[in-house]
Amino acid sequence: MSNGAVVAAAAAQQVAANAIKASGAIVKVESGDFEAILKKIESPLVVFSQGGLFTTKYHYLTPYRGLIFYTKTQTPLLLSPKVELIAAKKIWVPD
Repeated sequence: MSNGAVVAAAAAQQVAANAIKASGAIVKVESGDFEAILKKIESPLVVFSQGGLFTTKYHYLTPYRGLIFYTKTQTPLLLSPKVELIAAKKIWVPD
């Protein structure tokens, strides 16, 4: 590997580490677990977005006990009317 490739790889790793620091703890869960978490919250807040190149994906985030829970689905979740929804243009979660 050339020096340029090593430097680029190190820079990419640092960008990912900084993204994780900025976003805090994001926990990826299955959609059923996400819905179960929402049922535990008295007044749930959900940030959602819709996107995808070839197929539509639905992304959801909600805070619970100091953590941010995230799920991605092929179809929209059927959420309770008590859920406060905030539409985002895009949700990006580091891998």
